[in-house]
Amino acid sequence: MTEYRPQTALPSVFLDREDVKIAVAAHDFGTVFRLARSELGISYSKIAAECDIKPERVGLLARGRGNITSFEKVASISDALRIPGRLLGLAARGWETNESSCTASCASPDANTATSEGGTVKRRHFFRATAGAGMAVGFSDLDRIVVGRQIGHSIPSQLRRRTTRLRRLDDVLGGGDTYRIYLGEYQATKRMARECDYSERTGRELLSVLAEQAQQAGWAAFDGGKHADASGLYEESYRAATEAGDTALAGNALAFLAYQKSDGSREAGVEFAVRSCRTAGTDAPRGVRALLHERLAWAHALAGQPRETAEALDAAEAALNDDDGEPQPDWAAWVDQTEIKIMTGRCWAELRRPLRAVPVLEEALRDYDDTHARDKSLYLSWLADSYLSAGEIEQAAAVTGRALDLCAGVASVRPRSRLAPVLARLGEHRDLGAVADVLERAKS
Repeated sequence: MTEYRPQTALPSVFLDREDVKIAVAAHDFGTVFRLARSELGISYSKIAAECDIKPERVGLLARGRGNITSFEKVASISDALRIPGRLLGLAARGWETNESSCTASCASPDANTATSEGGTVKRRHFFRATAGAGMAVGFSDLDRIVVGRQIGHSIPSQLRRRTTRLRRLDDVLGGGDTYRIYLGEYQATKRMARECDYSERTGRELLSVLAEQAQQAGWAAFDGGKHADASGLYEESYRAATEAGDTALAGNALAFLAYQKSDGSREAGVEFAVRSCRTAGTDAPRGVRALLHERLAWAHALAGQPRETAEALDAAEAALNDDDGEPQPDWAAWVDQTEIKIMTGRCWAELRRPLRAVPVLEEALRDYDDTHARDKSLYLSWLADSYLSAGEIEQAAAVTGRALDLCAGVASVRPRSRLAPVLARLGEHRDLGAVADVLERAKS
């Protein structure tokens, strides 16, 4: 029986083109779709049918709006367009029968870049979508840490470096893609701590790494909509950090719990956020203090407390400016002036102060990279909300449209959840053409 070959299969001469190879390596499927239609006559409707993607989504991708980050969709596109798995960072697909047909240009990328004769695709763009396929994709150069019965003093630092590198996945992927990776790391370290022998000092350091990994897995669970799993992991992180004597991580675990508890009880959220700052203490690294105080500001904003919100934001700003030259833990190093501005805008948006929220959010998001699709779509939702509060309906619709484009295909429940009340408010103005268009796009 002849094997089915889809009408959308791309010829090898097309896949060998430099512009196509670069687009494929970067998972820029919009460019691939556009070139396939313009130069091979393959319609978007055929691509949509074979890839199991809505036709309008294919069109948006071809216009450079949105991206594919789901492993399942990447695999579907590989099969539908007959793109060899190695070109996409995947294992060989079932339909690939002749391994030798792949030339040197199809070789797996090294640890830093995916290269071609015509140029170099930076690793960041290469694993923009591929990392969601699993740890081996995009981070294949990470060495598994092998230990015997006795653990030496260097093992915790090796584990922490590995955890730091894997945290980069969260820059571009949602928790639906990263949760199983982070949870696996946490469980492996937990098993190591339970079954191996080590000194008291190494044991404390191992517990600290375990607390950090539990927070990372908890965050991915929260982002992927697994709230019970997230709570359990945050609580385990707090216990491990407390036992290790790591007050900064213990405080951060409480801050994560505050984030969750605010959804059910605003008072409980504030209580846990205050406790997180006290637990970390005034001697915590400046980045940690800034992070915990901005989360305290968020808890106050959700509780409708503008004065306390402003005080917490000022404390976060002051902590960030307190540059004593001390090294910052990687899990808090992402907190910078842009992050503080975004949190400031979010807080004032939540407090229905659009004149304060809009300028700071616009400034912070102006140069915010679209590769951070999940986060940017979330932040845009608060900007759209503020425009609505200010009565700028068309502008709110435009910003909401940008947010919808960015979060399409992102494995996170939060952007759509955040946009739901914004879309509901926009629904009151569906007689406006710009609003009707966005509401229709939201259905797809």
